[in-house]
Amino acid sequence: MLRVQSPEGTRRVDVDNVTVTRELFEKVLNTFGNIGYSFALYCKRDKSQEIVSSNAKTMASYGLQHGDMIYLSPIAGAVQHGEQDASVLKVKNGVSTASSTTFLPSTSSMHGSKIPIRSNVEEDQVDVFLQKMDGTVKRKRDPKNCLHGENSSCIHCLPLEPYDASYLKELNVKHMSFHAYLRKLSSGLDGGKYANLDNISCRIKPGCTGHPPWPKGVCSKCQPKAITLNSQAYRHVDNVVFENPNLVEQFLHYWRVTGRQRIGFLYGRFDIHLDVPLGIKGIVAAIYEPPQESTRDSVRLLLPDNRQSVVDRVAAKLGLQCIGWIFTDLVAEDVSKGTVRHFRNAETHFLSAQECIMAGNFQSLHPNPCRLSSDGYFGSKFVTVCVTGDSQNQVHMEGYQVSNQCQALVRDECLVPTKDAPELAYARQSTAEKYIPDVYYKVLEELGRS
Repeated sequence: MLRVQSPEGTRRVDVDNVTVTRELFEKVLNTFGNIGYSFALYCKRDKSQEIVSSNAKTMASYGLQHGDMIYLSPIAGAVQHGEQDASVLKVKNGVSTASSTTFLPSTSSMHGSKIPIRSNVEEDQVDVFLQKMDGTVKRKRDPKNCLHGENSSCIHCLPLEPYDASYLKELNVKHMSFHAYLRKLSSGLDGGKYANLDNISCRIKPGCTGHPPWPKGVCSKCQPKAITLNSQAYRHVDNVVFENPNLVEQFLHYWRVTGRQRIGFLYGRFDIHLDVPLGIKGIVAAIYEPPQESTRDSVRLLLPDNRQSVVDRVAAKLGLQCIGWIFTDLVAEDVSKGTVRHFRNAETHFLSAQECIMAGNFQSLHPNPCRLSSDGYFGSKFVTVCVTGDSQNQVHMEGYQVSNQCQALVRDECLVPTKDAPELAYARQSTAEKYIPDVYYKVLEELGRS
């Protein structure tokens, strides 16, 4: 038994004296759950005796004894070259084959970030543009507090970071943009070296050989972590606009004529949103209404939709993609005045549990490609637009996205809606067929304590 000390903590691995060092690297990688950065192993804390991954050298050649401590150290900015030994690439990159993925060092476009980057992920064009932008908020010289000349600067006029809390509060922005969040991750002394974007999983990790499979056994290595619901600090899309108001008018025409609700898919593109630091906005160019059956209070999509693939191909040729979905929840109040009821607010709900589950399902079907995630994707840019009545009883649109936590809970089939309380969802219980992690939430007291 060897102890492995790393930035993620200390773990244990079991090896024999005749075990080759390549197997040691693989066992360390599996023990730490496929860490997303390149690393090296050393016999001593001062990194004076490196353990080289090889099919020839054994544990005995390094003089390691039962209970000894070895040290895992990340390799900052290491580049894995194709001419290296394939077994070394497999261990250091944490992938199944040497040619599928490599981790590249940070570049100037990431502004000093040391977060590992996957080279084979094709990100959206707007993400590539935002990565190259400076992102800081420029400030003019303050005539009252700035005592320097025009070509100098001080704390009163230095540019602000895009995640500055006080500046976002002035703009009335509750959630920072996703790229501002990435800058915040890489703003520390370590440059985001240990900040990985890991997708939440509510499933038991496969391949655990230390016990029988669920429901006969589960351990801390394969068991998913309990989830405590928190407000997400960032959002992937900051604004949704329509190129032409006639798009919405044509979509609402069905409800005005029949009084029945309607669902449509939004096709458009993503662009830079200048009103939020490093923000992204979705620009809707068309609405596709799939086959559906609707009543005055419900809509059911008729799946599968054979025309969906044709619509996607036509949209792609026009430079468009499916960026979200839109639905109506309108009840006429006074037909002569054209007013509608206002029933979605902080006292009731903004989105029902059923709508949140549907939004989470759509977001899972449209993941956001991201080079900074070990999976190659993180979150989603897929938006939800609800057409309902506002406080002045006028037809009003609101845009939403569910959090990555909700998206994971929906994807792994942990949530179901409730019958009598549309604002509440029910977390399933574990069964013999499926393990469901515990889901917790916080309640603020009157004094603000959780």
